[in-house]
Amino acid sequence: MTYDARREGEHDSHKPELEDVGGRPLWRSRDFGVFWVAQTLSVLGDSFALIALPLLILQATGSLAAMGLLTAVGGAAAVVAAVFAGAVVDRVDRRKLLIGCDLVRMVLYGVIPVVWLFGPQIWLLYVVLPLCEAVGMLFAVGYVTVVRSLVGTEQLTEANGRLNATAAAAGVLGPLCAGLVAAWSGPATAVGVDAASFGVSAACLVVVRFRGRPGDDDRPKQRTSLWNDLRAGIAFLYGHPVLRSLTVLLCLFSFFTLGLNDLVIYHLKHDLGHDDGTVGTVMAGGALGTIAGSLLVARIRRRLGFGPTWTGAVAVCGLAFAGLGRAQDVPVVAALAAAFLACVAVAGTCSMSLRQEVTPEPLLGRVTSAFWTLQYSAAPLGAAVLTWAAEHQGTAPVALIAGGCCVLIAVAALFTPIRRSRATAG
Repeated sequence: MTYDARREGEHDSHKPELEDVGGRPLWRSRDFGVFWVAQTLSVLGDSFALIALPLLILQATGSLAAMGLLTAVGGAAAVVAAVFAGAVVDRVDRRKLLIGCDLVRMVLYGVIPVVWLFGPQIWLLYVVLPLCEAVGMLFAVGYVTVVRSLVGTEQLTEANGRLNATAAAAGVLGPLCAGLVAAWSGPATAVGVDAASFGVSAACLVVVRFRGRPGDDDRPKQRTSLWNDLRAGIAFLYGHPVLRSLTVLLCLFSFFTLGLNDLVIYHLKHDLGHDDGTVGTVMAGGALGTIAGSLLVARIRRRLGFGPTWTGAVAVCGLAFAGLGRAQDVPVVAALAAAFLACVAVAGTCSMSLRQEVTPEPLLGRVTSAFWTLQYSAAPLGAAVLTWAAEHQGTAPVALIAGGCCVLIAVAALFTPIRRSRATAG
């Protein structure tokens, strides 16, 4: 599978000092708490679509390649949106942007169950999902930028870990309920639950106040082109040795892993012959790994430093992925999925926190946008290739090759500045 702090129209006298934000325990921060709830609800509903949309495709076509194509189309839309997402986020009221993104996704996903009442329309999925992924990318970039408006810099890893952990907890309940709802009343109903969750999330965000950050008043007033905005983000990434290495390696990692969810669903239903309820249960069990990784990441990073934590997490991701295709028992599939997702949470939280820590405030949206554009630029093609190869060659050899490549990415990191990075903030 996420700063401008000032709301439009607020006066400087209303902006709390940064020290007040950073010194307050997270559990006592009202605005962070409400934001936390909103993001958790959004992920809870989104996890329904994570299961329901592939099931809708598989139910209608029986094809893993069709599932992979839908994933690829959605991923491509996210990459295109990432090109301009940072420029948009750095120019507009981020609170209004987040609320708008939630409302748009509520409407788009809400169309699917309504149309399905009159019969399946597969083409609609290829329209709705790319649009939702594009809007979701805007939300994701905005989400990354506003966290730093709610907590102090020294709390970023802890805050990101907590957000990821509760999102994963919602991800445990979401896939389980999605599988049960899909088995009981069909996957389209599960998509409807997703739509409703975005409406609740938007309502929560209405009452969140994002605080001013140093550098807000230094934001350039002159508007530049989207290309110049993206280039500014890329220039910062290129100039930072660790971020430069991370961008390249995560591009490769995303290429091999974006199609993992489709691969697991196909393996459970096609290779092992289980029903939708089992799919939901396995995905929910796998999400327990994300909870564990998100809760432990701050402690692990403080003890080991950034480099060893990130590299070790990617290596374990590869080993878990390599074993998924050969696993014949449902508990083993769930355990490997949990291990994979736990390490993705550790590596992803470390990467996101480091960007938040080292990026100047006026550039944060554009740097995040550039990073994600480059990271996911090859991922849609990877998802299509992975699922096509698995359908024709079997899930076991494809998972083994993809997992092995992930291990090689971790090995490659040992020869980059990532290995020497001992930053322990958060």
